[in-house]
Amino acid sequence: MSEYMLMWVAIVVAGVLAWATKYAGHVVPETWLENPRVHRIAAYVTVALLAALFAVQAFTAGSDVVLDARVAAVAVAAVLLWRKAPFIVVVFVAAGVAAGLRLLGWG
Repeated sequence: MSEYMLMWVAIVVAGVLAWATKYAGHVVPETWLENPRVHRIAAYVTVALLAALFAVQAFTAGSDVVLDARVAAVAVAAVLLWRKAPFIVVVFVAAGVAAGLRLLGWG
């Protein structure tokens, strides 16, 4: 099988899986979805996925773990959030820290 054919097989399989996932959402009994355990698990999954996305974006470059200006910016943002600074201030100060450190040649 050629690479071109494999690509199309992968596209079709991905499309079928997406459709099946959406269809499963319609056929699941509503009583299952009203279970408090399902709500709790859904909340945990959301937090875990966002935490994983954050970790990958903040601490990796390609396949390497790196400590650069992003880590310092995240640390500054965490301190500002802990001190209850307004979110827009947190964003601008963290961006400023990252930009300043990159200007100085770190990261």
